[in-house]
Amino acid sequence: MTVAVHLVEHPLIADSLTRVRDKNTPNALFRQELERIGTLLIAEATRGLATHEVRVTTPLVSTTGRALTSQPVVVPVLRAGLGFVHAAQELLPSADVGFIGVSRDEATFQPKPYVNKLPENIAGRQCIVLDPMLATGGSLAHTCQLLLERGATGTIIVVCVLAAPEGIALLKSAGLDLAIYTAAVDEHLNEHAFIVPGLGDAGDRQFGSPASSS
Repeated sequence: MTVAVHLVEHPLIADSLTRVRDKNTPNALFRQELERIGTLLIAEATRGLATHEVRVTTPLVSTTGRALTSQPVVVPVLRAGLGFVHAAQELLPSADVGFIGVSRDEATFQPKPYVNKLPENIAGRQCIVLDPMLATGGSLAHTCQLLLERGATGTIIVVCVLAAPEGIALLKSAGLDLAIYTAAVDEHLNEHAFIVPGLGDAGDRQFGSPASSS
């Protein structure tokens, strides 16, 4: 089992990453730029998907082309992962989409699951987990474990905007087989388990801060 980290360097990603890091970027523009990053990251992350030869008839002749051998399973981690769903569906319109909801206990920084909606037919299909922020790694480890329990095999692809060294280390220690595609590996986590320099809370910056319960 290995955890391979792929740093995706692209001028358009760098341009959008600057905007999403900026604390003055409004929510609407943040969502737009996050989706732009997601599109480019997912395109790179799916470069190795298996294909097979098919016959296709053009308006002129019959020729050969290639088609995906099987459709992936895309799993956004709620709620920040919703920002990548549209990009994934644009690139993989026939993929199944599952949802895992994990919040963070602000006292212990441990994951607190609250949604588990995964497709039944996962075995033998490429699983792609979408989670913009790989901070402590707890949410991703939990999500990947659920996929394995449902029958996922092979390397799970993880797509995130930013990763922290601490989160990468936790995933490696968990014995998972992962290929992580990210725009940047940042410096560290602060005392509140936020990525530094980071971009803040990706969920709040997309959708606004949720009202606190009394």
